[in-house]
Order: sequence, then structure tokens, then C-alpha cells
Amino acid sequence: MPRALRLLLLTPLLCLPAMAQQPAHTDPQLRLDVVVNSKDGTLISGLQQTDFTLLDNNTPQPITSFRQVTKETPVEIILVVDALNTPFSTVSYERQEVDKFLTANAGHLPQPITLAILMDKGIQVQGDGTRDGNLLAKTLDAQTIGLRDVGRSAGFYGAEERLGTSLQSLSLLISREGARPGRKLVIFVSPGWPALSGVRVDLTSKQQQSIFAEVVQFSTQLRQARVTMYYVDPLGAAENLGREDYYTIFVKGIAKPSQVDAGDLALQVLATQTGGLVLQGSNDTSSLIQRAVNDASPFYELTFAPPPGDRPNEYHALKLKLAQPDEAARTRQGYYAQPIVTP
Repeated sequence: MPRALRLLLLTPLLCLPAMAQQPAHTDPQLRLDVVVNSKDGTLISGLQQTDFTLLDNNTPQPITSFRQVTKETPVEIILVVDALNTPFSTVSYERQEVDKFLTANAGHLPQPITLAILMDKGIQVQGDGTRDGNLLAKTLDAQTIGLRDVGRSAGFYGAEERLGTSLQSLSLLISREGARPGRKLVIFVSPGWPALSGVRVDLTSKQQQSIFAEVVQFSTQLRQARVTMYYVDPLGAAENLGREDYYTIFVKGIAKPSQVDAGDLALQVLATQTGGLVLQGSNDTSSLIQRAVNDASPFYELTFAPPPGDRPNEYHALKLKLAQPDEAARTRQGYYAQPIVTP
């Protein structure tokens, strides 16, 4: 096994201080934020609770509360510009496209947006949300984003370090957003962070348990913080198609440690599993960002009482069926249930 990967797998949780272990418990009510699209991608409003059927591990569950949320209720949007994992030759284009999005419509943003920048020293959140896109563009322009201490040319060791910084930064962002009410969209303009996967690696039982614990931790805290993630690839249509689709082999929920792979924490995988979008294959990055922002409204909030797990960290797959077959609902794909703990 490569030494860099061995170090990553032996100590994955040590680099995530913001995600300290919490006692396992079952949430009495589990909330889902749901976006519904027609076949052409148009967001659909006006649906009723009776239009939805919720399946938990293929078993129908009663919906205990339901409401539609419109644009009158602001949704927090965090736009993350990834200068750590983006090739240096592409950073300038990435910034231009973000600037193009921010200054469109004379800089009037439809929702408050918070700007964050991911660099080799971690993530830097630039104040709180604002609808002033021109102000955010000036803030981005004032940032020095250049050569990095951890480069993409640093080989496997550099990839391990970039992955560690990326995951740690995400955990810090989740902790920040978890303290705030309401739904959040976290949009990463990024080619993705290193998956450190591909060639099959035989993992020890301890390593499998460590990665599984990290997968459960991210899944649970993203859900509890009401964060939906989006992946916007700034590399454009020239991106290798095989690389674009590689993440899809990891999107299925992980039920037990023996199934884990480092790719289970890929940015595209987290975006898909939280009910967000993987947006790529276009040179118009600003339009892809706008596509993600459009998910802010309308959407639906629903809750249900999740059944307890028969064992700790029992994976439950979620699926929403709609009354109209030409409509599709997106929400998080699953959660980890816990057994009832008796005093």
C-alpha cells in the first residue's frame, strides 16, 4: 500500500477537530429539504403533501409535517472558490467566471450569498451573506490567489495533503453552518479534491472502520446542519469524460465498513448524496453556478419519524415518489439510524 494512503487511512479523523464524536442517538423527527423538477429542469411549485410518497428502505413512512417554501424565505448560500485543487493555469478563468456570475444583473443577487475561498492554509469565509454581487466581486478580486505550498504537481503526497485540507475545511464549514437556522446551499466551484482511489487497495479492518466512521460523521452532520452541496467544475468541456463520471461508482450509500473506499468522500459524491447537483461539462461556469443557485426556491420541507436502527450506524436509503411520473424529487439519499438507547 502506498505510504501516503496508509497515513491517510490510519488517521482520517485526527484532521477533523470540528467534527468531534457525538453520542449516537436517533432523531425523533428527520427533516428533508426537497426540490422538485420537471423533465426540462423547471422547478415545480404548488405541490401538496398527498403528491409525495416517502420510502425508507423501501418501506412507506407517514409524513408528519409538510410545507412549501418560496423565495420570500431567504436561503443561505455559500459560494466556495477552490484555489487549492484547481490547476494554477485554470485559477484565473475560475475567478473570471465567478466574477461574471456575481456581477450579472448589475450585481443584484437573487439570494444572500457568502463568499468563501479554499486555499492551502484552509478555508476563508469572507463575512456574512449579501445580495450585493459587486461587493463580493471586489472582495474576490482583492484576494491573493496564486502559487500554493501544496501543488497538484506534488504527486501522491501532495494529493493526500490537499485531501486532508479539503475535508478539514468542509468540516469547519459544516460546524459554522450547523449553528445557523434554516437551509443552506454550499456551492463548490472546484475540479474536486483527490479521491485517492482507483487501484484496488486491501484495507485492514481498522482502516475500514476509520473511513466508515468518517463517512457516517459527514453524512450525519451535513443532514443536521441542513446543508445541500453542489459541485461546479471550472475545467470546462475539455475535461476527460472518464474522469467526469468516475465518481458515480461511489454514490451508493455505504452500509458497512467492508464496503468503504476513499472515494466515498469525494466532493461529487457528497453533492449527490445530499440532494444537490454535479454540474460539469460546460465552459460557461457562471451559468452552472446560477443553475445551483436556482435550487434555493421553491422547495419543500417535510419531516417524518425515522425508525430506530437495529444496530449502530445502520444505513437507511431514502426515496421520494411523486404522483406525476414526469416530475422528479431531489433530497438526501439516506441517513444513518441508531438503536434506541434505554437508560
